[in-house]
Amino acid sequence: MSPGHYDPKYFDSMPHSGRHKGSVTLRRGQAKIPQADNYLLDTRAPVDFTHTDPWRVLRIQSEFVEGFGTLSELGPAISIFGSARTARGSKYYVAAEEIARRLVSEALAVITGGGPGTMEAGNKGAVEGGGVSVGLGIELPFESGMNEYVDLGINFRYFFARKTMFVKYSQGFVVMPGGLGTLDELFEAITLVQTEKITNFPIVLFGTEYWTPLLDWMRNTVLAEGMISASDLDLLRLTDSTEEAVAWVIEGHKELLGPEDVPEFDERHAPQPHHESAE
Repeated sequence: MSPGHYDPKYFDSMPHSGRHKGSVTLRRGQAKIPQADNYLLDTRAPVDFTHTDPWRVLRIQSEFVEGFGTLSELGPAISIFGSARTARGSKYYVAAEEIARRLVSEALAVITGGGPGTMEAGNKGAVEGGGVSVGLGIELPFESGMNEYVDLGINFRYFFARKTMFVKYSQGFVVMPGGLGTLDELFEAITLVQTEKITNFPIVLFGTEYWTPLLDWMRNTVLAEGMISASDLDLLRLTDSTEEAVAWVIEGHKELLGPEDVPEFDERHAPQPHHESAE
């Protein structure tokens, strides 16, 4: 596959490096088991499944404890979202690398989903820029595990625990072109800001050609039908410039804390993994 061209067969035929069930790695026949989220959410499960819910709460709790304990000293960070299918060397892969490098040069850590594609590019740029590179992975049917550029990684069983970490430990979002997972993260972030569940901080869409049709639909259909307010669209900023994308999230971050409160980056203060969790 040539750089800059996406071939679905390339992604679907990637070597299967195993499934992750929390801290456990499963391969081949051992990997053919339902996901933890499936057990939790599938209402068609046998009746005796309901008797396991109280115990499952402890596992969910352990994910929050592990996440909070590991990331509590992370410091200011920006999350970069985007497709796992983004080809290495493509314009969006290169742009994500550049954005991450610029972010860490401003004493901001970079958080991604820890996988391939755009996530790998973000982590790679953070590492090459000498900053803190964080990956928040998730148990999925087909996954390649954490990419090699993740320096601080946590694997989650449950999407909602993982999403909480993204929101709690980020001061802004840069959203690259992506699919359903990226759209899920984008619209949850917009909703949380719009409903004032989190402080209003910047959400930057990178790639005008990719995102303009979505924004046009929101403006010409969703807004026109009165389903959202015009001010809701102001929560998003669109650009093709890596420099502008970084400038916007930094501007929003400094407005929240005040310039005097933005810390200098010191690799000695990079967080260490927290290993205490409920069994």
